[in-house]
Amino acid sequence: MANFLTRTRGRSRLHWTDWVSYGYLLLGLVVMFGPVLWLVMSSFKTESALSQFPPSFLPYSQKTAVVPGHDQPLPLYLVKDEQGSTRELAQVRRIGIVATMVDPQQPQTEVRVNINERKPVNELRFAGGNYTELFGKFAFGTYLWNSVFITVAATLITLLINSMAAFALSKYRFTGQKTVFLLIIATLMVPPTIILVPAFLVISSMGLLNNLWGVILPAVATPTGVFLLRQYMLTIPDELLEAARMDNASEWRIYWKIILPLAAPAMAVLAIFSFMWRWNDFLWPLIVLSKSENFTLQLALNAFQGELNTQWHYLLAMTVITLIPITLVFTFLQKYIATGIASAGVK
Repeated sequence: MANFLTRTRGRSRLHWTDWVSYGYLLLGLVVMFGPVLWLVMSSFKTESALSQFPPSFLPYSQKTAVVPGHDQPLPLYLVKDEQGSTRELAQVRRIGIVATMVDPQQPQTEVRVNINERKPVNELRFAGGNYTELFGKFAFGTYLWNSVFITVAATLITLLINSMAAFALSKYRFTGQKTVFLLIIATLMVPPTIILVPAFLVISSMGLLNNLWGVILPAVATPTGVFLLRQYMLTIPDELLEAARMDNASEWRIYWKIILPLAAPAMAVLAIFSFMWRWNDFLWPLIVLSKSENFTLQLALNAFQGELNTQWHYLLAMTVITLIPITLVFTFLQKYIATGIASAGVK
């Protein structure tokens, strides 16, 4: 890796174009991953640290000290005395712009300080309780299970139905084949919001309101998936299918044993897309699900935002957790994206 990054254009030192290229790549890296890193760091901040101004990248929290005579730890501040020396004082109370402070070593003597003449004493502290307390204060496990079940079930059914449709459209010849394919592709021009009411009425008539299957079933057949798989399956030689039929293989066996293994890269790409669509879906679950025990993580995140108070430290922690599955799926399957889109033929 180091040898690759330090390669030059036949010179002993980097060319100016190399510096421009590395600067451009570094800028893109910061723009793409900077907000994500800020989100992760903010998820480890306490509620008070999130309200500090100016904000800090690292999770700094105000240092506290236990002072005799006080039940709760008191926040520490750096205060300059009349001699110009700086010392740490604990704030007992604040009235307007005047704060009453004491020395933790000598709590009997109180000092009144203007709030503009003090500076908080901060320390690096990771608030891991933002994550651990989620399972105790909220039905986080239920929300996580609902999201995982909907995403996995919808992805598997989407792969099955779309691959079967793509197999029929790519390897069979029948009257109206191109018309059917064009009609499927034409549905891409229909905005999803237009079919919300008809889809809701169908789900309601089937008795699937407040049911996880009511979220799964309406979107298992996607025109994007059919198009992607059909275009890839067209590259599979028909001679393989004819040879299998000569060996008395059934159409289902041809589909299961030949088509699916050879179309694995395209299936992986569709799996990534489907996983992202289902995991991040918010509007349709919001319409179908009204009981909190059926909420997904996306709906639970919305429930954290109250009218008067928002628990931002828990909200950020849950946001990070919702990003983990997408990141893992993309990490393990991203190598198939270029293969599934650009590759052709049989290896």
